[in-house]
Amino acid sequence: MTEGQTFASDRDLVTFGQRLRHVRRSRGLTLAELGDRVGRAPSQLSMLENGRREPRLSLINALAAALGVEAEELLRKQPPTRRAQLEIALDEAQRDPIYAALGLPQLKVGKRVPNDVLEHILALYAELRRRQSKPTTTPEEARVANAQLRQQMRDRGNYFQEIEQAASEALAAAGYSGGPLSQAVISNMMSHFGYTLRHVQDLPRSVRSITDMRSRSIYLRRESMGMHTPRTIELQTLGHLVLGHEVPKDFGDFLRQRVEANYFAAAVLVPEEPAVDYLRTAKASRALSVEDLRDTFGVSYEMAAHRFTNLATFHLDLTVHFIKTEAGGIIYKAYENDGLLFPADEQGAIEGQLACRHWSARHVFSAADRFVTQYQYTDTPAGTYFCVAHVDHSHERNFAITLGTTYAESRWFRGRDTPHWAKSGCPTGVCCQHPPAALAKRWEGQVWPSARAHSHVLAALPPGSFPGVDETEVYAFLDRQTSE
Repeated sequence: MTEGQTFASDRDLVTFGQRLRHVRRSRGLTLAELGDRVGRAPSQLSMLENGRREPRLSLINALAAALGVEAEELLRKQPPTRRAQLEIALDEAQRDPIYAALGLPQLKVGKRVPNDVLEHILALYAELRRRQSKPTTTPEEARVANAQLRQQMRDRGNYFQEIEQAASEALAAAGYSGGPLSQAVISNMMSHFGYTLRHVQDLPRSVRSITDMRSRSIYLRRESMGMHTPRTIELQTLGHLVLGHEVPKDFGDFLRQRVEANYFAAAVLVPEEPAVDYLRTAKASRALSVEDLRDTFGVSYEMAAHRFTNLATFHLDLTVHFIKTEAGGIIYKAYENDGLLFPADEQGAIEGQLACRHWSARHVFSAADRFVTQYQYTDTPAGTYFCVAHVDHSHERNFAITLGTTYAESRWFRGRDTPHWAKSGCPTGVCCQHPPAALAKRWEGQVWPSARAHSHVLAALPPGSFPGVDETEVYAFLDRQTSE
């Protein structure tokens, strides 16, 4: 955080206030005493503790010094106590227009209000919101939410410092000492947070895992689902818990939580400090390679490429792009902060669009040996890009994972001497989006193709806080587990 930069959200500001109050009280200081130490009036500090005023970085540093803690301790996004978590949730609830529509006076929570009263109020609010929320999310709304989330990731260089910190603390607590993450370390981590892993065969097909909050048990199958190996799913599930996720308020919130939980799992499996040391050494040798990162930490190619995007901009001063496409060219995931122009719809959504047939993401499927990584330079309307494409065979069906950067930055990567070069006019020029004029003249009006139906494009997304999850199956599953 730099001087003058705002907090990311009102929730972050309230959490900061709660952490400040918690540390101040733990030091036995009054507002007046702390105010004397930092040269501020008690009323100003009270505004900070109540999340009503945003502090400048200089004041945060002064407060941290006066309290004998690091500034990062005050800026952590996790509430300091269960009580603080409840008070923050209630504050957010009372700001919700659905709650405000009840016309109730603002509820001020004093020290004497028991936790169970706050929990009752929040449970009633959750039910009120559930009943008034829309039952489905349309494809258009989902695409807008995806586009908004991708822009937020781009603004941050796809680097989430608070999640890196949470992953680092979890690894330290589990006794991690280096190298690929072992199952023993993951088990230690689960125990540290008070959860037990249980492997079952009858987990509902609509879920990757189920967490029984009552017994603090995490249920999952022993099977691999591409990037989502059992240990990845274990850590993604734990990530939701460690990061303090609540039931998603809407589809955008659901997507954000998924991204954060996936990030946590990747940051545990490919820890920041050793990964950055490795990548800096590789960059100095001009031998950056996703394959080497994958092999060093024992993860899938897709996760290694994702993790590279997390660390490249913040630590290596590199801008990059990432694309996941299937054999027909449909884009499933994409990210860029290097200026590459993706095809997009009117909502700005990339998912579901066709990648240019001249990109390496498409060429790799027609290579003589699909198991060989393909390197390629591509001239585009936005400039020339260097890309590394790899068909990841760990999925049920094959996907191409592409990581790329600008021509200027290609000098740091292995494969930069490739002779493969292509030219693309997509998505702004005449390219593969329309057939060549001569070809169109020969066939236009003479062909009637029978299109393969993509029903997911037309259907509304499944209802519920967790789209696509069959709650009846989940509850029935838990009944079976607890009755045994």
